This record gives sequence, structure tokens and C-alpha cells, in this order.
Amino acid sequence: MGTSLGFLASHAGTSMRAIVQAISDGILPAEARMVVSNNRGAAALQFADAAGIPRRHISAGTEGSEQAADLAICRTLQHAGAEWLVLSGYLRKVGPVTLGRYQGRILNIHPALLPKFGGRGMYGRRVHEAVLAAGETVSGITVHLVDGEYDHGAIVAQRQVPVQPGDTADTLQQRIAAAEPAFFVEVLQTIAAEKLPVP
Repeated sequence: MGTSLGFLASHAGTSMRAIVQAISDGILPAEARMVVSNNRGAAALQFADAAGIPRRHISAGTEGSEQAADLAICRTLQHAGAEWLVLSGYLRKVGPVTLGRYQGRILNIHPALLPKFGGRGMYGRRVHEAVLAAGETVSGITVHLVDGEYDHGAIVAQRQVPVQPGDTADTLQQRIAAAEPAFFVEVLQTIAAEKLPVP
């Protein structure tokens, strides 16, 4: 795994924060090179400022079109020296230019066991509502490669989280969300140590 990471985040960037902390603690051999958000007010950008990580707000609004935003994101990440991209609550589709440049090196985390409960609109509370409505006894977390479809790329690693009696969408979401950052760090550590072959 390349040691230079770029991050795409739309809001808080919770997993990104855990990854940056792991780098700071010396337990993940990587560098945070750039944080990009499509949301001008994203807390992820404020975190980047506080952590001394370069950051950019790039969207169709700032660039004039989705295509121009895709090109700007790709160029920004390349110029920053990012070798891998980590999506941390990024709620936009990654554009074709960025996908092409970073094919096989874009990672996302999803709060369910893909291929179930993924796809367009399947994010946040909706995922957990769907899991409970289906009567599942186990949910979990998936780290996967990103391709041109939502939650579709090859699965890199998964961790199960039991659905407990009496769970609501909120309690299940809280338990999975609490486990996601550390799991993402573990997956990156394993890839960095070349013990987990990426599909």
C-alpha cells in the first residue's frame, strides 16, 4: 500500500479522524496528504485545518459542473501526492476521471454487510432500518473498493455486528458507527503490511 492518503468527506469525516490519529500515534505507516469535501461547511475541513492537513472545498458549485469538479478533485489529489483515496462519509459519486486515475486504490466503509443493503440511497439510518425490516440477526461493516456504482466494488474486509433483541435503527446505527473507525484503521494497517491482498 502506498503511504500517502487523500480523503473525501462530506460531513464530520469520523473514520478519517481515526486514521489521522493512528498515523499520529505511529501505528499506521501512512501520511495524510489532502482532505477534499463537497461541503463548504464540513467539519472535516475544520479538522484538517486543526491537524495541519491541506484541504479543499470542491463541488459542482465551485467548479461549474460535475465534470469540472471531478477533474479538479483528481488534479488536487494528484498534486498533493495522494496514492490511495479514503472515503469517509462522502455522499457523492466519485467521478470517472478520479475513478480512472485511482482505480483499485479507493476505499469506502459501509455500515452493513454488502452486497446486502447497499446501493443508491442506502446510507445512514436508512441502512439500519432496512436491516431491521428484513429481520436480519447480524449486520456489520464492509470496507470495499469504489467503482462507478454505489457500494458495488470488490469487498476488501468485513466485520459482523450482531443485531440485538429490541434494537432500533438508532441503537444499531450507534453500535456500528462506534466500531467503524477502528475497523477502517485495522484494514489499512493490514493492507500496509501487505497481509491483505486487495482484490
